[in-house]
Amino acid sequence: MTELTLFSAFLAGLLGSAHCIGMCGGIVGLLTMNLSDNVRQSFFRLLPYLLTYNLGRIGSYTLAGLCAGFLGAQFAQWLPLEHPRMIAMWVSGLFMIALGLYIGAWWQALAQLEKSGAYLWRKIEPFGRRFIPVKHPLQALGLGLVWGWLPCGLVYSILAFSLASASAWQGGLLMLFFGLGTLPMLLVIGATAQSLTRFFHKLIVRRTAGAIVVLLGLFILLSPYLQNNVAMSTQYHCH
Repeated sequence: MTELTLFSAFLAGLLGSAHCIGMCGGIVGLLTMNLSDNVRQSFFRLLPYLLTYNLGRIGSYTLAGLCAGFLGAQFAQWLPLEHPRMIAMWVSGLFMIALGLYIGAWWQALAQLEKSGAYLWRKIEPFGRRFIPVKHPLQALGLGLVWGWLPCGLVYSILAFSLASASAWQGGLLMLFFGLGTLPMLLVIGATAQSLTRFFHKLIVRRTAGAIVVLLGLFILLSPYLQNNVAMSTQYHCH
């Protein structure tokens, strides 16, 4: 089940990163805007800035996942639950379905979570301005650490996944794998591959990605029952 949930988080980041074009594309543009033409025109010279920015961003995701998993563990100790693992899988599956509907632009309930995070973001965002203009990879790292807390329904859905894991270690890993899933798209955006970003911004592409995430959520919901059926079938054949 651990491998399934980590893969789910990675796939959600990979497929959901089309959403990142609108949310993070401008930030990456801000990152590269003040760099010299010599750096911007060479992907290999630009790469250290893009990697350190995304390292900071994914580091913030991982920290948030650790905190969410730790809180989930505290709640799990106090709640009178007979089957905590089953409930965690249900929460994870339902949030994965909601995420797929959000990515596909069918249902925007997660946008309300983004609004709820706006208050905290107003407190954090001024720290990011200290790293602008970015002229050194370490400044890009600091910018990424701050902008990793940008309100995002995509991020919040995986944080709920981390909360349901009821484990700080598992929650951190979930957010780490999610962040790694978003990395390819944001590197593409940073390298100004406009044809690819336009492709991923198309509604049909977003809806295809959303449908895959919804199917993954349904599989997570059904996986405990599938495991039980396989176990019962194995016992039956053994007897």
